[in-house]
Amino acid sequence: MILRAGYFLKRALRNMRQSPVLSLASIGTVAVALALLAFFAIAVLNVQQLTASWGENLAVVAYLDDVPDEKVIDGWIRDIKGYQEVATVTFVSRQAAFERFRKRLGGDADLVEGLGPDVLPASLEITLREDWRNESALATVVDRLRKDHRFGDLQYGQGWLEKLEAFLLLLRVSGSALGGFLVFAALVIVANTIKLTLYARQDELEAMTMVGGTSLFIKLPYLVEGALQGFMGGLAALGLSFMVFQVILQKSLGSLLLITGIDTIHFLPPVWQGLLVVGGGLIGLLGSLFALRKFVRFGAS
Repeated sequence: MILRAGYFLKRALRNMRQSPVLSLASIGTVAVALALLAFFAIAVLNVQQLTASWGENLAVVAYLDDVPDEKVIDGWIRDIKGYQEVATVTFVSRQAAFERFRKRLGGDADLVEGLGPDVLPASLEITLREDWRNESALATVVDRLRKDHRFGDLQYGQGWLEKLEAFLLLLRVSGSALGGFLVFAALVIVANTIKLTLYARQDELEAMTMVGGTSLFIKLPYLVEGALQGFMGGLAALGLSFMVFQVILQKSLGSLLLITGIDTIHFLPPVWQGLLVVGGGLIGLLGSLFALRKFVRFGAS
């Protein structure tokens, strides 16, 4: 069994060596298709993380243009804490807001050099109880605060959450459409590569059939060849997407992510990485199957 598997592998590698340009075209197409799918998956994964983070920290911020004395602020906090939906109310001074903003900028904190705390307003940050973190409860709290003329400028995250969810849906739909098209293109190119190999060896295949070679025995080297091309394309896609992630996404978008409240962006989980490589092998295998349909049939002797 091991010797037979080695024979099929050697035949597949020989075919690839004899048609290097076509083999590289197949591997490259699979790699590009899967790398683009990986980029969409990374984007979806991190937008989902951002949406979940903002959803868990759903809050209302009441900005204060004029900061009253401490007793007045304490009275406001007691009043708002009386709402059944509210968990905590925190007063954030101008200085605290400025220091928080500088911390989020990280290595780009020098951008605010020369500016003082007065550029940011003080605020009251109002978080909801865990069992009240929903759109209806948020709207109720915002309406009550708006009716209180002490709090004019209110900001809350529901609008941003809705935009993020819409963007997430757009990413999924566009990624699925583009990915489907690219995977189909990869299937066609792998199939055509195997077809050209079969046409070049048609006499050899006929001779093998005449001496008793079964359909499965004749086809297996070409199935292995397609699977190998797809597998190599999957590995190349994983390497390419990781390189782009390290060089561009992780470094260039680090400061932006700090501002949004996310410490870091994440690459594909190990399971997804494995699926990417296995998916490449499956694409190559299916491409080979499509190419072999018109030649010999399985089960024929």
